[in-house]
Amino acid sequence: MNLSRRHRLSSHVETSSMNDIMFFLMLFFLIVSTMVNPNVIKLLLPNAKSSKQVMKQPITVSINAAGEYFVNKKPVTAASLEPELKALIPARQPAEAQPTVVLRVDAGLNVQKLVDVLEIGNRLKMKMVMATQSQQAAGK
Repeated sequence: MNLSRRHRLSSHVETSSMNDIMFFLMLFFLIVSTMVNPNVIKLLLPNAKSSKQVMKQPITVSINAAGEYFVNKKPVTAASLEPELKALIPARQPAEAQPTVVLRVDAGLNVQKLVDVLEIGNRLKMKMVMATQSQQAAGK
């Protein structure tokens, strides 16, 4: 008598790939959690009656097509530009509170006038930013 034996199929779940996925998820969450609040010290700051919020406003230097200089919309000469900018810098400023100067220069202007203003900004250790017009707005 020849009895046939039943072969059972064993179901087996491979966990090695699941371990890899869990490791990468754990690594991802560890990295992201350190980036959320790096070096944060939670403090309860005291209140003050005379506290006022200091707004950091940039200084605007404009040069129109005629070559006229303006500091915060006030006309100045080329010779008085550096003393005018120096007067706008606070006397005792911390090193990280570098004043920001926004340069607004006419597109058809000679580049030398722009370079002169940039040199003045470098001498006064000011952060210089060039204001431009987007191509979409220029095309309209």
